[in-house]
Amino acid sequence: MPVMRDFDRLVSDSITAIQSLRAIRPQVERAGEMIATCLGDGHKLLVCGNGGSAADASHMATEFVVRFVNDRKPFPALALVESGPTLTAILNDYPAEVVFARQVHAFAQPGDVLIAITTSGKSRNIVLALEAAREVGITSIGMLGRDGGACRGLATLDLIVPGSETARIQEAHKVLIHALCELVEPTLQKKS
Repeated sequence: MPVMRDFDRLVSDSITAIQSLRAIRPQVERAGEMIATCLGDGHKLLVCGNGGSAADASHMATEFVVRFVNDRKPFPALALVESGPTLTAILNDYPAEVVFARQVHAFAQPGDVLIAITTSGKSRNIVLALEAAREVGITSIGMLGRDGGACRGLATLDLIVPGSETARIQEAHKVLIHALCELVEPTLQKKS
């Protein structure tokens, strides 16, 4: 049955992508420390991405505003993909590539952390968002795919999922999001 063989390959490829995360464990732990320090010190997360990565940005921000596993106070996390009026006004008045950078300039304050998600690593609006984070002096985490693309090295810390299939990279990014939430939540619980 061909469909079943394709399904088995999909599952195997997904497992391989997720297992590749073991190679970046030290960076994941460092990212967890950056997020815990940011939120624990009363600062906020700014999270952005395109398409499926936009959904991941919303998902990640929600986990901090609401909770991951345990009940605790909310922590400020803004998904820069959420405001239709803001997005459409920027897209109407400026080049599309500045859609996130403009918001970083508007919302970022010292101590905040930008988390920029891109499976290709080449999204121009993510490149500019990471550059904006540097300009305003906040730290950043790049959740990237493939070889990191044009975004590689722009963030304070890169979390790169290798591979060539967007869907498998996105699946690994979802695991990274949950891993970061799980790493950070015990520290945040103490601040509640």
